Amino acid sequence: MADSLGDDFAHAARLMCETQGRVIISGMGKSGHIGNKIAATLASTGTPSFFVHPSEASHGDLGMITKDDVCIVISNSGETAELHGLLAYLTRFAIPFIAMTKNADSTLARQSTVALLLPDAPEACSVGMAPTTSTTCTLAMGDALAVAVMRMKGFAKEDFHVFHPGGKLGAQFVRVRDVMHTGDELPAVAADLAMGDVLVEMSAKGFGVAGVVDGQGKLYGVITDGDLRRNLDGLMDRNAGQTATTSPQIAEPDMLMTEAMAIMNSRNISALPVLDDAGSFVGLIHIHDCLRAGAA
Repeated sequence: MADSLGDDFAHAARLMCETQGRVIISGMGKSGHIGNKIAATLASTGTPSFFVHPSEASHGDLGMITKDDVCIVISNSGETAELHGLLAYLTRFAIPFIAMTKNADSTLARQSTVALLLPDAPEACSVGMAPTTSTTCTLAMGDALAVAVMRMKGFAKEDFHVFHPGGKLGAQFVRVRDVMHTGDELPAVAADLAMGDVLVEMSAKGFGVAGVVDGQGKLYGVITDGDLRRNLDGLMDRNAGQTATTSPQIAEPDMLMTEAMAIMNSRNISALPVLDDAGSFVGLIHIHDCLRAGAA
């Protein structure tokens, strides 16, 4: 089937990409179940799409289809009786539609704007009748169209996040700015602050870290629990600047949360200061924030 794709496939992808409306999918029985999945894949990848049941279409749901839309109509034989009303409607109002069928001489293929032919291969079941091979090929064709349209539209990871805010997929696209602590939550201290006062600030904010900043709010360094242990001898005679680790690992507001977590894991640290383009200490992200958001 992959080797047989040609101008018709490209034509179908262009119709879907250039439509001013939605991509409407229809099919009966097992073809309908496959159609629902194709519609869901298209919608999740930036092409507004939904499924219309052919029987319901003839009882009022044809009103869901407008002249700005393009349709994909699925029928292995190309002669499914329940599609007749839908095909008549599409033809009457000159609504372009893509046929998916194995029968090039079928009513569906002949009336379509463009026909995508499925292999005339036997079904995989023992009686050769249950939709198995045909539905698998239809699903693959639908996925191929979705991928082609994604590429034509320049659909990127950032766009994907818009339609997948939940679950593991959504967590992969959450950015540091979405979960970082800011404002009064930040454990920020001046370089000349005595370590006794630094300890009070670190305890109050509860992150196990403090950002040492200069008079302009730019980050000079960080003080972690590890720094406290390493400088325990004479600690209370020091100030923040003398105790801080300079040139620490940092995050940026637009960094993906998963990238920030990868830095923390690789360095065996639990928090990262977040700096803007000017180097100012604008946020803090803790590994617990990543875990709560589902990045792990």
